[in-house]
Amino acid sequence: MPSTVSSWIFSSARTRIAVLQEGRRLYSRATLNRSQPKWRLSSLAPSTVKNSSPCGGFALRKAYRHTSTEEEDFHLQLSPEQVNNMLRAGESSHKVLDFNKGVPSSVLRFESNQLAANSPVEDRQGVASCVQTNGMMFGIFDGHGGHACAQAVSERLFYYMAVSLMSHQTLEQMEEAMETMKPLLPILQWLKHPGDSIYKDVTSVHLDHLRVYWQELLDLHMEMGLSIEEALMYSFQRLDSDISLEIQAPLEDEVTKNLSLQVAFSGATACMAHVNGVHLHVANAGDCRAILGIQEDNGVWSCLPLTCDHNAWNEAELSRLKREHPESEDRTLIIDDRLLGVLLPCRAFGDVQLKWSKELQCSVLGRGFDTEALNIYQFTPPHYYTPPYLTAKPEVTYHRLRPQDKFLVLASDGLWDMLSNEEVVRLVVGHLSKVGLHKPDLDRRPANLGLMQSLLLQRKASGLHAADQNAATHLIRHAIGSNEYGEMEPERLAAMLTLPEDVARMYRDDITVMVVFFNSDSIATYYKEGSE
Repeated sequence: MPSTVSSWIFSSARTRIAVLQEGRRLYSRATLNRSQPKWRLSSLAPSTVKNSSPCGGFALRKAYRHTSTEEEDFHLQLSPEQVNNMLRAGESSHKVLDFNKGVPSSVLRFESNQLAANSPVEDRQGVASCVQTNGMMFGIFDGHGGHACAQAVSERLFYYMAVSLMSHQTLEQMEEAMETMKPLLPILQWLKHPGDSIYKDVTSVHLDHLRVYWQELLDLHMEMGLSIEEALMYSFQRLDSDISLEIQAPLEDEVTKNLSLQVAFSGATACMAHVNGVHLHVANAGDCRAILGIQEDNGVWSCLPLTCDHNAWNEAELSRLKREHPESEDRTLIIDDRLLGVLLPCRAFGDVQLKWSKELQCSVLGRGFDTEALNIYQFTPPHYYTPPYLTAKPEVTYHRLRPQDKFLVLASDGLWDMLSNEEVVRLVVGHLSKVGLHKPDLDRRPANLGLMQSLLLQRKASGLHAADQNAATHLIRHAIGSNEYGEMEPERLAAMLTLPEDVARMYRDDITVMVVFFNSDSIATYYKEGSE
């Protein structure tokens, strides 16, 4: 791979519109108890918040807070059935039946669920297979300052990744189809789509920019596509570049302009996994997280983190920020554990308030946008001297799967705020034992009423009568319903589920969880046959 590819990817993008990396991203809401929002304005002087001239500050999506001055009892009496219905409303599961070179997929099945705290929910998730290349992709996208950026990234990132992996011949076929106005080769098979798109009117713009990307890949004259690690790295950064450039370009259509503005001025962290046979790559930008659940040959379970949170508690991130900015800013890069005092994650898509120069923001917002109608504040952060302060460049981790690697958990920070890595693995293992093992075998025991009553009492006491069939649901249940000792409290669970919309975000964040179970027999076959 030529060393010039990295610089080419971005220099070619710059020529399309000019300025790319001069800005930052600031998100913030008023500080709330217990669960902290990604953006915070309360630590800033009142004079920094403006609602008039676009040149007076950065645009920030409006955020709302509960204004009640009294403590209210929001607990509503819910039956166990109602609690289960609420928890399971967003769950889904999918069994994978694909084969690769005659060997069953290394992914056996995946289960997911989502519980909203924001209204509307700002998290997104997606699962897709690459049609022209081997591999499955799983993604969790945690939005902030609105859901627009998370929605856009969840719909578009997989396409950039799939195109990056295509051979030169396949890219030529794609380009020929566009030139002759013939149907494109299928790129993705969605197994879990991010949901109803709000961008149906602007997908042609997105396709145009994806086409520019594959045209530039063609210019490299590489027989094979990028490596998986390179593809992940460039896909994240190129999509973020396009999000920034799309709103800088002259746009005639009002819907396209407004949506592009909302995407660019909101933000999203992302964690994405690519699985191809025994090869697992995870790319992360922000504070979503991925961990592996491992069972060694002796039966002992352990946890292997595959990502590091990009925030103020990550010493490597602090060092990176200091290297990228003058020494005079060392004390103002992180204030109150937030980037420039306002943003918790140090890497994210969108958030051009922390990536663009003040002059560029002034130029874009001065085109007559109705920022009030678009729910955007004008905001200037203090100590904003040398943008960009924020990046979407991911950290990429490679892991060669073994038969001992049983499952992968990807989740937004709403889960990790409540549960540790080890607790998550323990809960998934416990869930597996409940739904698949240790069930009483009545055929081997005397069928008398005393035994039956005893078994029923045991089942009632252990809660097996209402055991979750979905591992993601099980994790969410314990995340919001467990006390500080890890014990499930039904009253706490019901209370957390019945918080009003304007209060829920004070106590928890949106929680999105995906659990990917691996096929140990298939992975073992790869090793026996020497497959790659």
